[in-house]
Amino acid sequence: MSSKSLEDILVSPLNRIHTAGGDVLHALKNIDAGFNGFGEVYFSWVEKSTIKAWKCHRRMTMNLVVPFGEVTIIFHLINQKNIFRTEKIGETRYVRLTVPPGIWFGIQGYAAGNSLLMNVSDMDHDPEEVERKPVSVFSYEWSSE
Repeated sequence: MSSKSLEDILVSPLNRIHTAGGDVLHALKNIDAGFNGFGEVYFSWVEKSTIKAWKCHRRMTMNLVVPFGEVTIIFHLINQKNIFRTEKIGETRYVRLTVPPGIWFGIQGYAAGNSLLMNVSDMDHDPEEVERKPVSVFSYEWSSE
């Protein structure tokens, strides 16, 4: 993996088009910055206050969108002991986060009830390319809300 920075995470505002009968929410187009090819799309429910951490993809670029609810995503580089980047995304801040490989991340549900996280990745899921660590391994103070 090449040298990474937390600044390599791209934040892209997304369109929410109000229409009669329900809104249309854009997520990713093949002409968008951050599009790096298509591998798969998956969804993950995140319950309020639940922490899903820590993961690091070695080769996968992720495009994370939360169309329902709200989550906090914490990013970390293993060689930067106490430096973290926090992004709160969801219905009130509807953006896409493009996360290159090599960045550790954890997710915490913030909205009441469940939040829905979508990942449009540039490759199929491969359990051999992702590394996982327990939530306690990095000294991040998670919200107690």
